[in-house]
Amino acid sequence: MKRILVIHTGGTIAMEENHETGVVTPKDENPLPQISKQFETTAKLILKQPFLLPSPHITPKEMLLLKELIEEEYEKNNLDGVVITHGTDTLEETAYFLDLTVNLNIPIVLTGAMRSSNEIGSDGLYNFIASIRVACSDSAKNKGVLVVLNDEIHTAMNVTKTHTTNVSTFQSPQYGPIGLVTKRDIIFQQKPDKSEKYAIKDINVRVALLKAYSGMEADVFHSLHQLKYDGVVIEAFGTGNLPPATIEGIKKLLDAHIPIVLVSRCFNGIAQDTYQYVGGGKQLKEMGVIFCNGLNGPKARIKVLVALSSQIKKPLNEVFT
Repeated sequence: MKRILVIHTGGTIAMEENHETGVVTPKDENPLPQISKQFETTAKLILKQPFLLPSPHITPKEMLLLKELIEEEYEKNNLDGVVITHGTDTLEETAYFLDLTVNLNIPIVLTGAMRSSNEIGSDGLYNFIASIRVACSDSAKNKGVLVVLNDEIHTAMNVTKTHTTNVSTFQSPQYGPIGLVTKRDIIFQQKPDKSEKYAIKDINVRVALLKAYSGMEADVFHSLHQLKYDGVVIEAFGTGNLPPATIEGIKKLLDAHIPIVLVSRCFNGIAQDTYQYVGGGKQLKEMGVIFCNGLNGPKARIKVLVALSSQIKKPLNEVFT
């Protein structure tokens, strides 16, 4: 019988709706541990609840706690897999953090819900059952951290929340899911070809995330310099361009050896140093801005946080190669 660590962290999957007001709030007691008893003949579940938080309350400190809990329980119980229930707002960031920092070949699956436990059509229990099945599957090994919702299996690197309320909100733009959960089988259609791991013991840096907009000026960059941020990620226009008024502030950060990583604010395509004009990608690249291909802004920020906190220091331009 497979030994599966189940970590409950909170989120909509552990909340309920007030039918009079329509407001969704955390319950005094998470209902999922009781549901877990249904799996006694399928897998041996080891239940942990290190915190019970809405996902907007989760920070990299909680993500690091989850990493340490997984590694500790793996050593203690010789785990075959891990399932984490999590609020959907920051689920993709926690998943990618764990993907970069947990160096185990067992399936690690994150799941959540778009509808609370007492709403009609609640998807939490179904997603939880599907995630247990994926975590028990030998075919899910060595595929990095996975996100399972709505019968689809996504990689932590590519998945993102695309809709505020729809149960099929989690998608992987450009790539699609790598697998499916059917009534009988766990089916993988492809395997991730890239894996990178970073050894960290603490998160001791601050990284800001900015989104480019028409008329953006340098003042926000000057503020980040004054506040002594350790890194900045910018979601730039198109292939990687910024308004010309930002250049002075960007230069000030780079002169202070504060790294700047640039992604596109488009959810399809990649950032490239194509355009040659003031604020164009070519100028930014020549100034020392690091171009990141294939990550959205929140995940690029997670990667910068992890890389700067890593025990084995590596230049960020190599991290994002």
